[in-house]
Amino acid sequence: MKFAICNETFGDWPLEKAARYAVEAGYTGWEVAPFMLTDDLFGYSAEQRIEYRQVVEEAGLDIIALHWLLAKTEGLHLTSDDVDVRKKTADYLCELARLCRDLGGKILVLGSPQQRNFPESMSEQQAMDNAAEVLQTVVPTLCDTDTRIALEPLGPAEGNFLNTAAAARDLAARLDGDSIGIHLDVKAMSSEAIPIPQIIKETGDQILHFHANDPNRLGPGMGEVKFEPIFAALEEIKYDGWVSVEVFDYEPGVDRLVKGSIDYMKGLLPA
Repeated sequence: MKFAICNETFGDWPLEKAARYAVEAGYTGWEVAPFMLTDDLFGYSAEQRIEYRQVVEEAGLDIIALHWLLAKTEGLHLTSDDVDVRKKTADYLCELARLCRDLGGKILVLGSPQQRNFPESMSEQQAMDNAAEVLQTVVPTLCDTDTRIALEPLGPAEGNFLNTAAAARDLAARLDGDSIGIHLDVKAMSSEAIPIPQIIKETGDQILHFHANDPNRLGPGMGEVKFEPIFAALEEIKYDGWVSVEVFDYEPGVDRLVKGSIDYMKGLLPA
């Protein structure tokens, strides 16, 4: 399996130091939260993109994906009833696709629950229609940039839109081509009634990306979830993408989160 780490795990570490540490720990992939790069996406220049990519690649990592796509933005929303907001959101996602290409990545993980949850006055069907409209607008840019959006189901603790992998598959099925697939996250899948290995098998070759973590918001192996059947299910469907560590509780510190996660996962692989 190919293991990656999300850049926000390192907090305010200098990029070169963080990337070098990730390589020393055993990772080969680097996943990027755009808000860690800039708070002005459209002003983030070609030169800045080249420089960031060079630092990461010279350390020995591939930039594989973006995530937290709409986090820490204002005026953007995937399911909004406001046509102007939907257009701005589509334009922003298109620029993120160009950023992903410029950094060398292929996948855009679309979670960002606060920018997709819908109000009580809106039906789930209308929210799905609005989201599908936004995503369909982005598809031509995904094709042009050779990138793909991976829809991320998130549990009800995060919000009310795409709470299950089945719902994410339904949304993906509304869209043309294969530019939209599914991202699965262990923490999120733990909220479903269906066992995680079954979700993986049911989603099959639609899975574009995978996050390893625990419902306790720490890394894999740091909570109650056992990853042996999860990895077995990924092997069964012949998943050949990245397994990327995403944590939300940084209190244990970089050393434990980064090294502990990959040591646990590698310990589950065949000798």
